[in-house]
Amino acid sequence: MTVTVETLEKLQRRITLTLAAETINGEVQTRLKKLSRTVKADGFRPGKVPMSVVAQRYGYSVHYEVMNDKVGEAFASAANEAKLRVAGLPSIMPKEGSPEGQMAFDATFEVYPEVKLGDLSAASIERVSTEVSEAAIDKTIDILRKQRRTFAQRPASEGAAETDRATIDFEGKIDGEPFSGGKADAFQFIIGEGQMLEQFDKGVRGMKVGESKTFPVAFPADYQGQDVAGKEADFLVTMKKIEAQNLPEVEEAFAKSLGIAGGTVDALRADVKKNLEREVKFRVQGRNKAAVMDALVSVAELDLPKALIDSETERLVEAARADLKQRGVKDAATAPIPAELFTAQAERRVRLGLVVAELVRTHKLQAKPEQLQAHIEEMSQSYEKPAEVMRWYLSDRQRMAEVEAVVIENNVANHVLATAKVTDKVLPFDELMTA
Repeated sequence: MTVTVETLEKLQRRITLTLAAETINGEVQTRLKKLSRTVKADGFRPGKVPMSVVAQRYGYSVHYEVMNDKVGEAFASAANEAKLRVAGLPSIMPKEGSPEGQMAFDATFEVYPEVKLGDLSAASIERVSTEVSEAAIDKTIDILRKQRRTFAQRPASEGAAETDRATIDFEGKIDGEPFSGGKADAFQFIIGEGQMLEQFDKGVRGMKVGESKTFPVAFPADYQGQDVAGKEADFLVTMKKIEAQNLPEVEEAFAKSLGIAGGTVDALRADVKKNLEREVKFRVQGRNKAAVMDALVSVAELDLPKALIDSETERLVEAARADLKQRGVKDAATAPIPAELFTAQAERRVRLGLVVAELVRTHKLQAKPEQLQAHIEEMSQSYEKPAEVMRWYLSDRQRMAEVEAVVIENNVANHVLATAKVTDKVLPFDELMTA
């Protein structure tokens, strides 16, 4: 079969498909006969419904089904013959002026672009690294201590201080008027841990049980509550209870309570360090991969298929709806989410996907079985039962596909970093963990 491919613009192509009407009609009759064996109709026994009745009831739908199948097969065959990589679904429309006994259709579609990778050796990339210091280990152990702290009520004569748990009643007013969310009874928070705005936190310090106090609090302009953002409120606060925190000592009993093998402080520190190093590795990889991807996008030249952008945009919109639903937003499935919000993100994702695929193909950067195994083993070590986590990944194709994508990204990052102009930078531990 000779296929003529017409170039319309950039990535858009058109192929004319021709089908014999006799072939279509023959397939319709074959399917109707098969259908007549099982179809039911009033006044007829099963399998004895006349073909005329079957054709009257189901002829249109069967004809439509056959047309879709045959045109789809013809398009797939033509695209394969012309060695085209079709991006997205084709738009197929009947063509006027078909020869007698023939049915002609125009299939308009996009093809995958040619990806031109620039000189990666000229790309500049900042590669970060981070060390797990003794201070980082100390800070993490302090967090573990806070997770297991207890509280004891302070004497009535003592005022509230940093790290105390305060129980208060409060009511806020803006220009003398109450506002939504500005009142609470028996509200608990820990002073000095950023749970409240800084002015509110400072205003409560020093208060004693039974004392009431009014002080102003300015809400930041970017405050999450838009009704009060950028405004100043006066809060009347009454102290109901003050409790001082008690942190467990870093000793063998504390280590054993965390399930540390051996139950020694040294074993605890070694375990914390191992976990931090694993977390740091993943975060550093993620940051360096992001820098690599930025470099790849900057040196690649290609046209983007609109079909792929539309598909990715739709996927991002659906992901946004799923997120809203998970957050408990009412009518999330029908919430108006403009697709344009995701256009730039979709374009970048499509561009990056095509560039990475070309790099993987050109330099044979596919994920190897041993790499997949090693990655799953490493991830599973952060769980209590690593063997069960490994089985969980290995038993599901979708999860394995996600692992494969990560390993391929790592291969691409390593290849680019070995080729590009790399500047190394040591990133402070706190900066990496809070980014």
